[in-house]
Amino acid sequence: MTKTCNRAPASWAQFILYATLACAVLTLIPGDAWAQRGGRGGARPARGAAGPPEHASVEPVNDRPNPYTTVRDWGTLPDDRTWGSVSAVNIDIDGVHVWAGDRCGTNSCAGSDVDPIVKLDANGNVVESFGAGLITWPHGMDVDSEGNVWIADARIANARELEASPGAAGKGNAVLKFSPTGELLLTLGTPGETGDPPTHFTEPNDVVVGPDGSIYVGESHGAQFLDEPGPGAIGRITKWAPDGSFIKSWGEWGYEDGQFRAPHSLDFDSQGRLFVADRGNRRIQIFDQEGNHLDTWYQFSRISGLFIDPTNDMLYAIDSESDDNYNPGWRKGLRVGSARTGEVMYFIPAHESERASGMGGIGSMGEGVTVDAEGNVIAGEVGPIQGLTKFIP
Repeated sequence: MTKTCNRAPASWAQFILYATLACAVLTLIPGDAWAQRGGRGGARPARGAAGPPEHASVEPVNDRPNPYTTVRDWGTLPDDRTWGSVSAVNIDIDGVHVWAGDRCGTNSCAGSDVDPIVKLDANGNVVESFGAGLITWPHGMDVDSEGNVWIADARIANARELEASPGAAGKGNAVLKFSPTGELLLTLGTPGETGDPPTHFTEPNDVVVGPDGSIYVGESHGAQFLDEPGPGAIGRITKWAPDGSFIKSWGEWGYEDGQFRAPHSLDFDSQGRLFVADRGNRRIQIFDQEGNHLDTWYQFSRISGLFIDPTNDMLYAIDSESDDNYNPGWRKGLRVGSARTGEVMYFIPAHESERASGMGGIGSMGEGVTVDAEGNVIAGEVGPIQGLTKFIP
């Protein structure tokens, strides 16, 4: 996998377990969509129980310097349309252009005829777009060493969307590989259906292509809202050959090392270690390419997205959801640190907003994150602040 960028390092952190959300509500309103609507129309998750002692013993990391200038509303869309939620964002192999997956001006592409996948130049101007009618909920993204664009389409259309747009059936719960110009090259999973590999996915959060071309996918999104096993209690990583052949899977729902409550974002460091943002468990887990657990870090908080610069192993971890109910003491923001040492060096606090991102608290921060060759950080926003934000060092 080739990703280019530049920048900074991390210290220690914490964990307190999350919230319950009825499976029926999850079916209608997946996690990001629930947050997008501020909880209206569905039951608010209950406060989670305390986890293992080591999680509670980690001091929040909220006090690092912020050497960045924030630029809101960066980038445009075709026909100057309005941005919707964006959690899928990644840098092109040239280190300059930025790819983003817009949820079609709202928080879903079900029934939409616009291109959700866009490529922007260094000034934020659109130079390529594609994907109309093929994607329901672009959630995670990777750009491989050949410039191909991989999209994790994290859910199928719900009953309300299908009633309004019957043509939305047969899409979602899949991973799609596109050429740089938008040709669909490969599909993993069975679009429009839910299940288990090797034929199906359940709410795939993210996809990343490994150093040898193998493909890694993290499932599932709704599992972060469960406090105990039940329907939808899935937490796994699947590995696929470059041609799309299934190789293996590992992990299950749970709190222990090697278990997951929503592996929300994936990336590799320069050593070929797989970093997993285990969002429901408020931690990063690190694995080798065969799924062997190597380490667990809590100091980057409850992060939604991560990006590692393979040239210097700088780790960018974006936290869109922490608050005093669900992650006491932690502030939303972007923590920048070292994937080699785990030291947190910088902290960009959340933007001010009338309504908070995530489950509540104060302020808003994005879910997706990537970095260009000049060290500029681009975040994809989900919630009351949408579109893209640029942080300039």
